Amino acid sequence: MQGPASSGWLLVAVCAATGAYCLLRMRSRVEEQRRAAGGDAVMGFGMAAMAVPPAVFTPPAWAWTGYAVLFGCAGLSSLWAARTGGHHLHHVVGAAAMVHMSVTMALSPGHAHGHGGSGPPPLTGLLLLYFAGYVLVEGARLLPVQAPAAAGGVGAAGWGDRPELARVCRLSMGIAMFAMLLFM
Repeated sequence: MQGPASSGWLLVAVCAATGAYCLLRMRSRVEEQRRAAGGDAVMGFGMAAMAVPPAVFTPPAWAWTGYAVLFGCAGLSSLWAARTGGHHLHHVVGAAAMVHMSVTMALSPGHAHGHGGSGPPPLTGLLLLYFAGYVLVEGARLLPVQAPAAAGGVGAAGWGDRPELARVCRLSMGIAMFAMLLFM
């Protein structure tokens, strides 16, 4: 990723915090929410690892292939889960974006992130449009959210059962993905 190291560290912090929160969301009583939270956690931690500024750590050449394989498998898993509906199609697009960035970095001279080309511009442009739209839609969905109705009163909903927090999680990762694609 190009740009100042401070923006790289900010992306690392946001993505790692989001991944950690998604691990908490996996404690939900609802199977579908646990599955979606697991996919979000993988994306959050993967994005955090890829956003580490190159001045601190430049991964070896094989790491980009490893990222591509990891996110390719995550995308296939999400594609399989998408047949039942839910949030999985967004995970497929997110995994495809991560594979795209990994392949672009693997093919760049010197294999150093932040020093590669922009990849195939049409694909990068389509991914940028998708994530810009996703951030706008997800942000708009966040505005009218009301407090969850729980039988035990306010605060009875667990960490994994708060839809507004899950939306904030996805919104922050969408913004981070947009930034990573933009600075690629």
